[in-house]
Amino acid sequence: MRSEPPGLRRSLGVVDGIAIAASSTAATTSIGIGMGSLAATVGLQAPAILLVAFVPILGIATAYARLNRHERNMGSGYVWVGRSLGPWLGFLTGWVTLVGTLIFMAYTSAVTGSVFLQFADKARLHALGGLRLDPNSTVLSTVVGLMVLAAVTVTAVTGVRKATRLQTWLLVFEYAVLLGFCGWAMATGAHGFSWSWLNPFAVHDGTGFAQGLVLAVFFFWGWDAAFSVTEETHDVRDAGRGGFIALFTMLALFLYGSVAFQREMSLPELLEQGPQALTYLGVKLADEPWASLPLLALLLSAVASLQSSVIPTARGLLAMGRDRTMGQVWTRVSPRYGSPAVGTVLVTSISVAVALLALAIPKLNEMILAAVNSIGLVVALYYGLTALACAVRFRGMLRTAPREALRAVIAPGVSGIALLGIGCYLGRHYATMSDRFELSPDNGWFMLSVPAAILLSGLVMAAVAKYRRRSPYFVAGHSTGVGTDTVSSAATEAPRHP
Repeated sequence: MRSEPPGLRRSLGVVDGIAIAASSTAATTSIGIGMGSLAATVGLQAPAILLVAFVPILGIATAYARLNRHERNMGSGYVWVGRSLGPWLGFLTGWVTLVGTLIFMAYTSAVTGSVFLQFADKARLHALGGLRLDPNSTVLSTVVGLMVLAAVTVTAVTGVRKATRLQTWLLVFEYAVLLGFCGWAMATGAHGFSWSWLNPFAVHDGTGFAQGLVLAVFFFWGWDAAFSVTEETHDVRDAGRGGFIALFTMLALFLYGSVAFQREMSLPELLEQGPQALTYLGVKLADEPWASLPLLALLLSAVASLQSSVIPTARGLLAMGRDRTMGQVWTRVSPRYGSPAVGTVLVTSISVAVALLALAIPKLNEMILAAVNSIGLVVALYYGLTALACAVRFRGMLRTAPREALRAVIAPGVSGIALLGIGCYLGRHYATMSDRFELSPDNGWFMLSVPAAILLSGLVMAAVAKYRRRSPYFVAGHSTGVGTDTVSSAATEAPRHP
């Protein structure tokens, strides 16, 4: 008699979804490291571009919530796009999401290690066991960051409930520090507030606007992590609620932080500080040890972001594994912890390998930086496709329920087309910004080649899934749903492949 495989435990609620979505979005990291980049692109119109970017993101969030209520699946866009727009586009949606997150994890690990060493330096811990703790050392920063990644993987493996509890406490501390220092800057800043900061038409040109918009979308990236644990929530609506609450919270924090930075720092000052802007704000406003609090908040935000990247990536691969578009190893759920333990460890191992290879192969590090610079295109692609999938699936409401169609069809459809259009415009800009190809993260052709390589590899993997694995997913986007005996049913339909 065949035994039922262990399943994921439904132990999560709205608060857990908020913690995962908010940690994945990493507002403190986005504000602390990204505001300088946003200012370099759109000047003092950062608050305006964040507001504009929120409009299509809200339409896409509506699409996620609607699709999740209709078909609860941790594969989210991979499943929904496959059913509505075709399995090839669906697989590409899942693939670019996974590869983009893995690259982000490899990059963020090194950044986390660097912030950790900066904090150790501030705490006057300059050496450990004869080893000099140099925050400018790429090797040491990467090694320390990977140790942090290994630690957060343990909490992800032992259960998502435990991980969300940790993330909740990290968020409370981060937001307290962020709100306190930004409030201080708001009250004492030497630069007066200007309503022009909220005027998107003041951006100098169309290319700058498009670049700023994609960068702002990248700021919001991560709220959809709440839907990766939808099969582990008590109520199917909890994932949507968590995602929406986190999204509106991120908007408030981004606007609050961007205005506070511009109240305290001039544009040249903000550009000069770049990714050190939050740390600089702490030093400018307070004396030690209080001046180190923003750096500590930045460190905890990076740690939480790493952990919340591991969780949805492992679950996305579990969804692909049970459809046999990926290997069966991803479907193993720990009977003790009720989590995809093997997949979680494998995800971390892949990110570790990429980070270590970047140390050994300098040009690979350039590729990772190019991927980070152009990852907004990848995010725009899978968000846009998911939104269009919602519009296509519920298009019948245009005739039967016109009022409901506004949320289920029109808002997602317009948002998806807008993001895909901006992505195409920016891709065209990358293709014309450089007259020759160079292995440099600021070379347009190289930046464009990275997402192109991700898409091409996705097509290859899709072909393997369809023709070698003979995945049922490629039959009208069929996907294994909640509560199905995924492992045993897969064994009876076609030969297995590793």
